[in-house]
Amino acid sequence: VATKQNRKPEAITDYRRMLDDPDIDAIVIATPDHWHAPAGIAACQAGKHVYVEKPCSHNPHEGEMFIEAARKYDRRVQMGTQRRSRPGLQEAVAKLHEGVIGKVLYASCCYYNARGGIGHGKQVAVPDYLNWNLWQGPAPHVEYRDNIAPYNWHWFWDWGTAEMGNNGVHYLDVLRWGLGVDHPQEVSSTGGKFRNEDDQETPDTSISTYHFGDRFITMEQRSWIKTTKFDPATPMRFFGEGGSLEIVSDSGYRAYDPNGKELASGSGAGGETNHLQNFVDAIRGEAELNCEIEEAHKSTQLCHLANISYRVGRRITLDEQTHQIKNDPAAMKLWSREYEKEFEPKV
Repeated sequence: VATKQNRKPEAITDYRRMLDDPDIDAIVIATPDHWHAPAGIAACQAGKHVYVEKPCSHNPHEGEMFIEAARKYDRRVQMGTQRRSRPGLQEAVAKLHEGVIGKVLYASCCYYNARGGIGHGKQVAVPDYLNWNLWQGPAPHVEYRDNIAPYNWHWFWDWGTAEMGNNGVHYLDVLRWGLGVDHPQEVSSTGGKFRNEDDQETPDTSISTYHFGDRFITMEQRSWIKTTKFDPATPMRFFGEGGSLEIVSDSGYRAYDPNGKELASGSGAGGETNHLQNFVDAIRGEAELNCEIEEAHKSTQLCHLANISYRVGRRITLDEQTHQIKNDPAAMKLWSREYEKEFEPKV
């Protein structure tokens, strides 16, 4: 950045100082998950546009508040699901909506990784470079342990959103976009932590299902072994009344009729740069956001709902008007969280 701009950016510890700067028009949030919505809501209140990394919230209620803040303060808010800006995937979704495989009834995706265990953390002195109070921010404050930062926070419920929020949101976003659906009526997720005996709280293996009336989504995630011999090379697939469509190499697609004859194909790389440029263009009034906060919330919500179903150990049903969980007080307790008063988000 210093080379590109011929000046070194100012480094600050407390983001609130940045929000007080009237010369800043927009911010990028790439913090741990539990900070995404609280910082983003505060940025909207301060008159800043926001590019927030996925997921856009740590729990469903934060997503609702984030939308409210964007509307109240008329700010542009984009989530970093950059596949929305890949030309090949844009073309694939357009083909689906045009009916290349007829009415699309089912979509599936998967995410696999070969992560190691995180061990059992020990209470140690906070590193000099880390402001542990500010890092925890809105989450309940605990003593520092040596297996949390800089990455393993993903696997603790106080700070992370499991593999679903970490990577699943990218694929679920494309599936929901391609199917043309918004909110599910029923969600179920089952799985567990099977591989490592360690402090991880989130599942290392799960299968999640989503019912959208007459349409259906499934996602499988496995975080402890990656077997290229058996795992599908294509992590996203759509199935319709007139054929199927697969996403190829994350930047293209191929569509087939029921007999395997190719109907259409296309490709187009890019995404990260395009997505950030789309954000800037939208701020200037030259484009619509490719993953505006309301769309972002709907996709992030799929991850939260799967996590809630997994944690309570049963299928959850949602109200078709409020899109909140019905007749399950234990599940609804996970709709929001307890906050440290100093950092509690309010619109």
